[in-house]
Formats: sequence, C-alpha cells, structure tokens
Amino acid sequence: MANQNAKGFKRLINACFFSAAGFKATWQHEEAFRQEVLLFVVTTPLAIWLGETNIEKLLLIGSMVLVLLVELLNSAVEAVVDRVGFEHHELSGRAKDIGSAAVMLSLVWAAITWALILVK
Repeated sequence: MANQNAKGFKRLINACFFSAAGFKATWQHEEAFRQEVLLFVVTTPLAIWLGETNIEKLLLIGSMVLVLLVELLNSAVEAVVDRVGFEHHELSGRAKDIGSAAVMLSLVWAAITWALILVK
C-alpha cells in the first residue's frame, strides 16, 4: 500500500518501486504482454535500422511503445474485474472486451505506421 504521507523525492522513489512491481506483475501474469515485449525487442533495432529520419524512427518505436502502454492498461482492467469476481457478469465481460479492443486498435495502428513508413 502506498505511503499517502510521502512527499517530494520520497514520493518519486515510491512511485518507481510501484511501477517496477507493476511491470513485474504484468510480465509474470500476462502472456500477451510478454509477447508484445518480445515484439518490441525485435522491432526496435529494425526501426533504428530502417527508419530514414529521426521522426520515422520515433514513430516506428513509438507505435510499439503505444501497444505496450495499452496492454498494461488492459491488464490493469482485467485484474480489477477479476478481483471483483469470476462469475459471468455483462459489465465485466464488456470491460474486458473493451480493453481487448483497445489493444487490437493499438496493434492495427502500429501495423499501419510501419507499413506507411516502410512502403514508400
């Protein structure tokens, strides 16, 4: 539990530890995140090699970072929904489906970005 009284530098240090715990938990419990990290590790050197300008490189890498960001948020939504209960509920299913749609949209956006930059 976060120390609500932490201020200044101590609050920043605490936030770093909480973020690291979030990455660790997502890595341990979400196969999709592990796959997307692997995709990021493969595509980042490709982006640096294939991007002709710094802007192109930034867009290629940034589109993959966007996928990771959306997956982290989707995993957080899924964890909260599962915390509430595992029984089927329409709103729980809707929340998970919307999170999944967000991940898919970020992957489509990344694919379009890569295609438009690399197919000139």
